Amino acid sequence: MADNALYILLCSGEREKIQMAAMMAAVAAVSERPVQVFVSMNAILAFDRSVPAATRYYGGTFAKLLHDQKAPDPMVLFQQGKDLGDLKMWACSMALDIQGWEMSHLDETLFDGPLGLTKFLSDAESGQFVTL
Repeated sequence: MADNALYILLCSGEREKIQMAAMMAAVAAVSERPVQVFVSMNAILAFDRSVPAATRYYGGTFAKLLHDQKAPDPMVLFQQGKDLGDLKMWACSMALDIQGWEMSHLDETLFDGPLGLTKFLSDAESGQFVTL
C-alpha cells in the first residue's frame, strides 16, 4: 500500500464509532486514498448479516440522533467507499473463530476476507493508523 494509506482498526460496536469509521473510510477512499479496515471484537457483531439494520447498533445519545435524523447507515457508507475507491475490509480471524462464524455469516460484498491482527498491524506500519 502507498505511504498515505489509512488503516482503521474498528473494535467497538457503538454506532457512533462505526459511523465515524465508515465516514472516514468512504471519504478517504473516494479521495483516492487507499483504506484498509480491520473489524474485530464487538464491531464484528454489527456486520452479522442475519441482524436487521434497525437492531444492529447500540450507543449513546448521538447514536439515537443518527438514527432519528436518518443518517446514512454505516454499511451503506462502507459499500460506497468500496464501490468508488480503494477500500478493503477485513474480518478478524480470531473474532470469527470465537463467534464460530464463517465469512458467509457476514455481508460478503463488504469484506475482502478474514485476516489476522499480526498481518494487519504489519501492513499498517506504512500508513496512518486509527483505532475506533
